[in-house]
Amino acid sequence: MAWIYLVLAGFLEIIWAFFMKKSAGFTLIVPSAITVITMIASFALLSVAMRTLPLGTAYTVWTGIGAVGAFAVGVVVLGEAATPMRLIAALLIVAGIVLMKLSSSAG
Repeated sequence: MAWIYLVLAGFLEIIWAFFMKKSAGFTLIVPSAITVITMIASFALLSVAMRTLPLGTAYTVWTGIGAVGAFAVGVVVLGEAATPMRLIAALLIVAGIVLMKLSSSAG
């Protein structure tokens, strides 16, 4: 169950990052509110996952999901550049997440 909470926390991190971008520096109320609400929910789920998962594993997977997901949303939704170097970097992050998951014995 901890892994489910952790993955959900990671997806919420993607959502809050996207809406933070859309908030125009917290000057727009709806995107700002969505940012804060999803941020709190993401941290709460991460906290629950950390009850049984190792700190390094949980934090690395959470930030990795958020980083790669935010990159993907930036490319697909916001039209940001998908240069070969950026794609390789995202691939390396995914590889790190997979290795952290495989190395974890908890959960």
